Amino acid sequence: MAQRQPKSREPAKKAPTNYWSGEVTRHSNALDLDAGVFTWDDPVKIARSLKRSAEASARRKADPFRSAMSMLTFYINRAGKDLPEARRQALEQAKDELRKAFGRTPH
Repeated sequence: MAQRQPKSREPAKKAPTNYWSGEVTRHSNALDLDAGVFTWDDPVKIARSLKRSAEASARRKADPFRSAMSMLTFYINRAGKDLPEARRQALEQAKDELRKAFGRTPH
C-alpha cells in the first residue's frame, strides 16, 4: 500500500490584484492634467491648474467643478495612508481653493 504524501503547507500563488482605481489612473482621459500637479506645494496653483484642465476638457462628463474636485479627491483617496501629512494638507487646502475659484462656498 502506497503512503500518501502530506499536503503542502505553502500558500497558493495569488493572482495579481487589479484595482479599479489603478485602471482609472492609467486609462482615464477626462482631464489633461499638468505634469506633477499633485506634487506641487502651492494649493492655489494646484486649484488653478485643475480648474483650467477641467474647463478646457471636452471629454468630461460632469460640470468642470465636479470633474476637478473628483480628480483631486480621487488622488487623495488613492494615495491613502502613504500620502505624507504635509502633502495631504496641501491637497486638502487645494480643495478649498478650488471651491473659491469656482465661486462655491467652502463647507
